[in-house]
Amino acid sequence: MRQATGRRSLDARAAIATERVGGRMVLGALRSDPPLTLRQTGPTTVHLVSTAAGPLGGDRLRLRVDVAPGTSLEIASVASTLVLPGPGESVTVVEAWVGAGATLRYAPEPTVLAAGCAHRMIVRLTLEEGASVSWREEIVFGRHGERPGTCHSRFDATLGGRPLLRQEFVVGDPAVDGSPAVYGDARCVGSVLIAGPSTAEPASAERVPAERVPAEPVLADGCAVLPLAGPGTLVSALAPDAVALRERLTWGESLVRR
Repeated sequence: MRQATGRRSLDARAAIATERVGGRMVLGALRSDPPLTLRQTGPTTVHLVSTAAGPLGGDRLRLRVDVAPGTSLEIASVASTLVLPGPGESVTVVEAWVGAGATLRYAPEPTVLAAGCAHRMIVRLTLEEGASVSWREEIVFGRHGERPGTCHSRFDATLGGRPLLRQEFVVGDPAVDGSPAVYGDARCVGSVLIAGPSTAEPASAERVPAERVPAEPVLADGCAVLPLAGPGTLVSALAPDAVALRERLTWGESLVRR
């Protein structure tokens, strides 16, 4: 339901759910509220299409994803998300559940933090035993020539009821961002979580057994490939621009999928 508040903010909710009917996968639910508009673009693919500006300060956007056991889903977006300033903090929450033997690939375009924005990103990912996921997140520190607003990002993932990844970072504090121990002169930060008994690709792609992922951390220029205690790997990268960030994340993923 989409509701306007006295501060002209939006409360938008969207949901995607897969199910298996007669031996084939179908989308059992596909519900949208602008600006969170969903479009099915393939048998197992859904794109996020922005149908309104934002999020703006004060907006609350929530996306719920349920991938039924034994099904596959890929979520992408047609363009970057531009977070704009407004009266208060904007919040984006993504909650995803991936059933046993199911595969989810979540790979939207980058989130751009416009000057003056105050944004919070929350991801809660739950994987059942035997589930697989590839989850990409990219953040750009402002438009060309401007400083970014602030962003607090929190990512929580569990697998089989056990913690898999707890990650949190903040963007937008000039005293911290420029530190060589934090972002230095980077203008973008991103990560890819690859977890489960196989890496998550579209349904037509070959899966790669988890035992073939790197057993030790791999460090390169602006990129780190870090095995997790559970069956998974985290690829993290910093870069001067969005193109270089995508290249570094793709390189890190290639080590896992090779």
